[in-house]
Amino acid sequence: MNIFADFTQRVKEALQAIDLKDSNGASPDLSRVVVEAPRDRAHGDLATNAAMVLAKPLGMKPRDLAEKLVGQLSRDPEITETAIAGPGFINMRVAPVVWHRILGSILQDGMAFGSIGQSPAPKVNVEYVSANPTGPMHVGHIRGAVVGDALANLLQFAGNEVVKEYYINDAGSQIETLARSAFLRYREALGDNIGAIPAGLYPGDYLKPVGERLKKEFGASLGDKDESEWLPLVKERAMAAMLDLIREDLAALGVEHEVFFSEKSLHERKESNGSKIDHMLDGLRDKGLVYQGTLPPPKGQLPDDWEDREQTLFRASNFGDDTDRALKKSDGSYTYFAADVAYFQDKFERGFQEVIYVLGADHSGYAKRLQAVGKAVSDGKTEVIVRFCQLVKLMRDGEPVKMSKRSGDFITLREVVDEVGSDPVRFMMLFRKNDAPLDFDFKKVTEQSKDNPVFYVQYGHARCCSVLRQAGEEFADLTINEAELVSADFALLDDSGELELIARMAEWPKVVEAAAETHEPHRIAFYLHELASSLHSHWNRGKELPHLRFIDGSNAKLTLARLALVRAMSLVLASGLAILGVNAPEEMR
Repeated sequence: MNIFADFTQRVKEALQAIDLKDSNGASPDLSRVVVEAPRDRAHGDLATNAAMVLAKPLGMKPRDLAEKLVGQLSRDPEITETAIAGPGFINMRVAPVVWHRILGSILQDGMAFGSIGQSPAPKVNVEYVSANPTGPMHVGHIRGAVVGDALANLLQFAGNEVVKEYYINDAGSQIETLARSAFLRYREALGDNIGAIPAGLYPGDYLKPVGERLKKEFGASLGDKDESEWLPLVKERAMAAMLDLIREDLAALGVEHEVFFSEKSLHERKESNGSKIDHMLDGLRDKGLVYQGTLPPPKGQLPDDWEDREQTLFRASNFGDDTDRALKKSDGSYTYFAADVAYFQDKFERGFQEVIYVLGADHSGYAKRLQAVGKAVSDGKTEVIVRFCQLVKLMRDGEPVKMSKRSGDFITLREVVDEVGSDPVRFMMLFRKNDAPLDFDFKKVTEQSKDNPVFYVQYGHARCCSVLRQAGEEFADLTINEAELVSADFALLDDSGELELIARMAEWPKVVEAAAETHEPHRIAFYLHELASSLHSHWNRGKELPHLRFIDGSNAKLTLARLALVRAMSLVLASGLAILGVNAPEEMR
């Protein structure tokens, strides 16, 4: 049950009953009418903007329309009080039975409460992380990995068919650099003194195991081959080793992609059919979106692939980009951007209606060009959404964390996860908007205190589980299962604090809907923290007022009703934590 959808419909029916007409005698458009939770709950349980959005088209003053609507809403037996606020907002209070019905809905739906069933389910592709496969994941990849994964989970919960995808940048010169770096470690494994790692090669110790595996497979034979012979052999094995390493690092963070897409596959030509990039270029030509021309030099630092010569250009500016983009260089080779276009076309041909890119802050200029590609290739049928993740600053007691020895020049993702655990990393990466800078302090995220958001929320779930266990011990003859909790007498829940907890849980479907529509998974983390705060506050009231405690040893029926409330709370907390990819522990010590 979605209380906001339910009462939005009631408000619309009340408006229709008034039989309002605009200056042309037509019924007003009610699509902008909504019911939401008021900012200050002291003003009511629900609020509607109906009079504010309809007054102008109806030629009425908002308060005059609000008075008419209040008169109609007062006939609803489940609306116990109405009040007009400010220029014309209407606040409403609802009968306790409404909250009791929502409690039953949560228990019946379980962790599916709040999910949005869509038929057919829109197909969404979420591409995230997509780091160069030249080494272990580093701290700069963590936030994008978590945000992308949580966003995909959120959209799936909201009713979409979602594919999590990783784009392997395996077609560039960095892969040859990787192979040469691995070959150096191979020589080291054979006993050669390689000295200092030459500039331009990857210095991290993570390539030593690759060198050892090359030695085991080839012995000393690679040393007798020309570079043209050993390079492809080493490249293939080094790439495979790095992808295994990346998968392991991401798995430690609870991230698993369903598709690993190779950039190299876009360039491969199968017999005489041409490559995927060739076909993409032909398609854009057929639409008249490709021409031969030159581009003005970009402002600031020149990119590596910019040329002051005639090139094959895509009319990106026709679709909202700042400039046209080069697809082919003057020497006939494809640009990186050409692969980006072909990659989107591949996604479009796979039937995705929404394509989401989660990128680092250093790619902030990519949004317009990717959106232009989406409009051009799909004829506007597939929406392109780009989300950027700002940098994460690692701290320990307020001091910057030092670099890693294993990587050579950066802090690895695995080191962060191994020290504090996946749960604190994931939750804290989502406890701030993705486009805002974030300080991550190792000490603070492992503190067991209310000042640590992830502990505070997880402890809320553990506290619920503890109450249920304790009740089973104190009431040996009381059956505590889902069926009994659903059939409990919810009318016994009449304390304002108990109804407030249900009202908080009733917001969950609206939170999911808003977070999915805006592609902002941090809203889930914020909500869970507020929900846990409400739970802990009510628990503390029970310390001062024993009659409000969840377990009343003298009243089994009241206890069962309160246990239903506790169970519902645990379900909503667990559901939200699952979207974030964070565990919901049953006990914490």
